[in-house]
Amino acid sequence: MANKVENATNYIKARLGQGGPIDVALILGSGLGIMAEEIENPVVIPYDEIPHFPQSTVEGHKGQFVIGELQGKRVMAMQGRVHFYEGYPMAQVTFPVRIFQALGIKTLFLTNAAGGVNVDYLPGDLMIIKDHINFAFDNPLMGPNEETLGPRFPDTSRTYSKSLIKIARSSGKHLGMALKEGVYLFNTGPTYETPAEIRMARILGADAVGMSTVPEAIAAAHSGMKVMGISLITNMAAGILDQPLSHAEVVETADRVKQAFIQLVKLIVERMEGND
Repeated sequence: MANKVENATNYIKARLGQGGPIDVALILGSGLGIMAEEIENPVVIPYDEIPHFPQSTVEGHKGQFVIGELQGKRVMAMQGRVHFYEGYPMAQVTFPVRIFQALGIKTLFLTNAAGGVNVDYLPGDLMIIKDHINFAFDNPLMGPNEETLGPRFPDTSRTYSKSLIKIARSSGKHLGMALKEGVYLFNTGPTYETPAEIRMARILGADAVGMSTVPEAIAAAHSGMKVMGISLITNMAAGILDQPLSHAEVVETADRVKQAFIQLVKLIVERMEGND
């Protein structure tokens, strides 16, 4: 793994040239890739050009890095991620995080589209992730530990940075947004959950449910990165409303609230300290 990360990172460094340090890495979820279009002076690197890099196969995920300037910060955005349900092992799902680490990036901003488990949520709400539940029964750190990447037994009790959550709260307030805060539960997918599974998730303390984010957050915690997470509630989870679930609804809701999402992410990034 260390050799693969080194090869991929060297390729990206060669493409970027002599640019300065990258302050923030952004992983953009389903329907949220439009955020990358806000990046100025972009360098675009398709995933299929990078050695050993997994390919994104999901509709709405372009499958490329966009590196440039956003609100006075140098950022590296993933316009589309890879998922466990696509058949990749966890080590491949979190391969991008290892590249961020190798590039010296210290802050990871995760976004996703999620189903609302909390009955007080509505489609279009934005939720600050304050904690997560890994219900996939797998972990990206299983197997031999790479000591150069992080410790054998990392602490995940503070995965989501309190200082970044504070910035997100104040940013939402400044923009007049009523942001939610909650717990994100990770299931493998690709099936949407059953009504019984959603009732279980609520009992376990989840506010939203989805098929991503947690593996990357665990790898980031292992590497010592600060993590910020935002979920866009694109639909109410199974059984809450008497209607079928579809990926089209996810994309439609993301398109409807994209401007609010862009405003929030830009202000949070602006208020972050450079490469902190």
